[in-house]
Amino acid sequence: MKTFISVLFFSIVVVGVDIINGKKAPKNSLQYMVSVQNNKTHECGGFLISPQYVLTAAHCASEEMTVVLGDHDISPQKNLKRYDVIHKFIPKTFKNFKMGNDIMLLKISRKAVLEEKVQTVKIPQLHYSVKSNTQCLVAGWGSTKQRKVVNDLLALNVSTVDIHNCKEAWKKYKESIAKLPPNIICAGGYKQNGGVCLGDSGGPLVCNSMAVGIVSFSTKGCKYPDVPNIFTDISKYARWIKAMMKKKET
Repeated sequence: MKTFISVLFFSIVVVGVDIINGKKAPKNSLQYMVSVQNNKTHECGGFLISPQYVLTAAHCASEEMTVVLGDHDISPQKNLKRYDVIHKFIPKTFKNFKMGNDIMLLKISRKAVLEEKVQTVKIPQLHYSVKSNTQCLVAGWGSTKQRKVVNDLLALNVSTVDIHNCKEAWKKYKESIAKLPPNIICAGGYKQNGGVCLGDSGGPLVCNSMAVGIVSFSTKGCKYPDVPNIFTDISKYARWIKAMMKKKET
C-alpha cells in the first residue's frame, strides 16, 4: 500500500490513502474492488472495469505488480485469486500526482470470471460530470491509523465538493502545493467527518453506481474536517482508456 509521505510536499500532502471512519463492507458488495499488490503485499486499491482491465492511480506503479480479486479479506494466509499484470498503461503526461494525470490502466494475465464475488463497475463517458453535494462511496484496505495494517475492506459515504470551494480550502497548503492539478473531483474530508487518508490510493469514488474518480491524494494526518480529498476525474480520460484497451501489448 502506498504509505509514504511526499518529501516534495514538505510532508504536508500524502499519497496512498486509507478510509477514515469507514465501516467493514458487507459481504458480496463492492465486487469490483481490487487489491493492487507489489511482491504480494497490498500497495493500492483499484477496480475492475472489464474482465481483463483494472483502473488505479499512476503513482501506484511498481515492478512486481499483481492484483487480487473477489475477496474483502486480503490476509496473506488466504488462498486469494491473484492475477499477474501483463501491461501497465500510464498517460505520457504523468510526472507525479501533484501535477495530475494520476491514472493507470492495468491489463491482467487472463480474463476474470464474473460471478458472485467478482463484478465490473461502470465508468463515465467523456463530458460526464458529477454535481456538488452528490453522495458517493469510497472504499479501500489499510489502516485507520498510520503504520497499522488492516486486511478487511472498509467503505464510507462521502459527498462531492464544489471545485471552487475545494481550491479555496486547499489554499492553506500553498507552501506545499501551488495549485490543484486539472481534471480532478473533490469529495470527502471538507466539512465531513471522514474520507481517505494514508494507505489506499487508486481506489474508486463511486457515485450513482458508477466509478467517477480515482483516489489520488489527501493531507497528512487526516484530521477531518479539513480540506477535500482529491480524485482523478475518470471522464476526462474516457477516450484514452478506450484507446489503451484496444492495444495489443501483452
